[in-house]
Amino acid sequence: MSHLDLTRDEHAYFFGFFQTDGHLSAGPGGKGRAAIEVSARDIDTLYAFSELFPDVPSSVTERSRATNFSRLHRSATWSAQVRSFREELIACGVPVGRKSDALRPPTVPFDPRGYLRGLIDGDGSVGFTGAGRPFISLTTASEAIAAYFCGQVLSVTGARRTPGRNRRDQVFGPMVASDPAATLAAWLYPAGCLALARKAAAAEAVAAWRRPAAMRARALSRRAWTPEEDEVVRSRTIKEAAEQLGRTEQSVNLRRWRLRQRAQAELV
Repeated sequence: MSHLDLTRDEHAYFFGFFQTDGHLSAGPGGKGRAAIEVSARDIDTLYAFSELFPDVPSSVTERSRATNFSRLHRSATWSAQVRSFREELIACGVPVGRKSDALRPPTVPFDPRGYLRGLIDGDGSVGFTGAGRPFISLTTASEAIAAYFCGQVLSVTGARRTPGRNRRDQVFGPMVASDPAATLAAWLYPAGCLALARKAAAAEAVAAWRRPAAMRARALSRRAWTPEEDEVVRSRTIKEAAEQLGRTEQSVNLRRWRLRQRAQAELV
């Protein structure tokens, strides 16, 4: 690909951010637009995207409008119309139009940390509960994205999280708190990384949190393999499967061996 290299942290971050806050539209004659709209307070990140792709002509504009939450909301939009750039986004797994429930991790090799940071900056939260416990959470309609978040939490912190839809609007809201949240924040937001300034500042505070001596720690549990994960193990290389599922290459290799043993036993 001439524009996107998702093995780079910054490009993977852009892709995750685009999947959450971006929109890809198509028009007649091969026309269309890739756009990301955010609050005007985050406009610096949009300018960083323009610098990230110097060979893709783009623009950053601002506007004010009334919303359900504010009488005067000021937003900023990054947009690009280059067809080849849009085609690369599609090839990597971005659907045209609004299909948030169909989103999934990239279909090409990618940097897992940058990608997850993009998802969190777009549709996640980083901070402290009212009781002072640090947390990192993600809100998504996509089961594949929720599973990826939980996989990365397990890989980085050892904490097991099982994604489930809430009853109110049927979206996923996986969250990690306390020690695992601090560990994840330190890994997810390294110094100088491309990120929303306010999220990076919150992550720095979360990473610095230490459990009070009187607070009891929860025991970590092992994460069971799902049929969907088994299919990834069968169809991808060990490295690709490990990155997508948020597991170690050793665990993926062991799982592949066990699946082969099971298949051989069924043939007997």
